[in-house]
Amino acid sequence: MDIDFPLILVILVFGSGLIWLLDALLLAPGRRRTVAQLQVQYPQWQEEGSGQSIKYQAQLADTAREPVVVEYAKSFFPVLLVVFVLRSFLVEPFQIPSSSMVPTLEVGDYILVNKYTYGIRLPVVRTKVLALNEPQRGDVMVFFPPHMNDTYFIKRVIGLPGDIISYRQKRLYVNGKEAPLETLAVVPDGASRYGMGLETVGAATHLVQEDESRPARDFSVEVKPGHYFMMGDNRDNSSDSRIWGQVPEKDIVGKAFAVWMHWDSLFSIPSFSRVGLIE
Repeated sequence: MDIDFPLILVILVFGSGLIWLLDALLLAPGRRRTVAQLQVQYPQWQEEGSGQSIKYQAQLADTAREPVVVEYAKSFFPVLLVVFVLRSFLVEPFQIPSSSMVPTLEVGDYILVNKYTYGIRLPVVRTKVLALNEPQRGDVMVFFPPHMNDTYFIKRVIGLPGDIISYRQKRLYVNGKEAPLETLAVVPDGASRYGMGLETVGAATHLVQEDESRPARDFSVEVKPGHYFMMGDNRDNSSDSRIWGQVPEKDIVGKAFAVWMHWDSLFSIPSFSRVGLIE
């Protein structure tokens, strides 16, 4: 079961903020009145070590002490609010969980996702409140796939609304034109042979990988209005729009733009050799 971190963060932010607000409006004024009365009752309360100061501090702790839950709320609310704003509207970290974007992204890469490139959306409900840019062919995009609407996926935008996307003999065609592909190398790996090349889709030139031992899965499809056709750069080892369909605009999360760390597992040493912008 996936943890809905955005929902948890919203609950924590608004919960701690509400506790702080209710205390400020309802409870804090009473505590301030109690403090003022104690200061009148013990005029020497500021004289450290005096009898009145000791009695004042004791009664202050008994009758005017701030509740522990309020202390925690006031301490954590500013930090949670900053994290909430950054993660929900600006930049969110994301870990690559599968090999579907090899060789562009490897399992264990930690990337940054721009949350406002495609418009500002409310967290949890995903409602767009401010339209900015639209996805472009070649963008590496994070989204919720139609078959798993609570899990982040990352693929490359291949088709825009209205495009005709075809795949024949492992060559990509967009609106009848073949996407330029420069073959770079063929690498044997046991029973498989992996071909690597540079493909140009839209304004993006990026690496793709093909498993020559697997048959081509030819298809042709028109992208529906308000939808996007997504494919992994590891063309023969990617679960993408060829399997579970097109991605509606409402399920877009953001644009992946940089790798900031690579960490294979908890027991390995993080590496920064792959740090850089995502092509």
